[in-house]
Amino acid sequence: MAWFDLGVNLFSSQFDNDHTKLLERAQAAGVGHWLLISSDLTETHSNLAWCQQQPSCFTTAGVHPHQADLVSEGWQQQLRQLATAPSVVAIGECGLDFNRNFSSEAGQLLVFAEQLALAKQLQLPVYLHERDAFTHQYALLQEHQIQHGIAHCFTGNTEQLKAYLDLGLYIGITGWLCDERRNQELVAALHYLPLDRICLETDAPYLLPRNLSPKPKSRRNEPAYLPAIAEQLAVLKGLPLQQVQKQCWLNSLQLLNRTGVSL
Repeated sequence: MAWFDLGVNLFSSQFDNDHTKLLERAQAAGVGHWLLISSDLTETHSNLAWCQQQPSCFTTAGVHPHQADLVSEGWQQQLRQLATAPSVVAIGECGLDFNRNFSSEAGQLLVFAEQLALAKQLQLPVYLHERDAFTHQYALLQEHQIQHGIAHCFTGNTEQLKAYLDLGLYIGITGWLCDERRNQELVAALHYLPLDRICLETDAPYLLPRNLSPKPKSRRNEPAYLPAIAEQLAVLKGLPLQQVQKQCWLNSLQLLNRTGVSL
């Protein structure tokens, strides 16, 4: 089976000096295609350099809400230029995080709105982060008429899921689904989530699937473990694993505007 991991934080310090082996293990598990996540423009540059060496990988370009107060003058123009690179397939990780508030709410709202406007202008999907800020986030998505993107690492409830689906967004499912300690709302929402709107992502090195056996001693998640998330999804949806794999692969291509492209 071929798998597409829609969320890899490749330049996390947890992956230092391990990138090649990480790729080898992923390819052995059938996870040959990755979407690298950018948290700021520096990480976008690093991701682009990797993608130039690995044509099966793509990247987002953008500013995470945690970094919103750290943007420098002219960052919008820099982001626009980066977004024209062939490997860039989405704007983000962008959004709002009023849980940790590592950046001010005002700064987050401004930087998020700028990225939504750019995504709309460039006709790129948005790669969305949200925590304890759904009302504000949804209002901005409506204001900018966003209809193409993904709710990255969705952990919300049924009402929030339906709202995102009504906008036309895809839903990113991670190892959170495999965590029986805190997945109750997500499992309940899954009943209303059609298979043709699901994308699978590890969010590596975070959110190690708890259904792995044996679990890695490092406790670090990586793209090779994506099939474990799919297995949990297949069980909960009552579907064959092969059907989940095929549809999620097609969804990934659709989201990234890569339908009809040989990967």
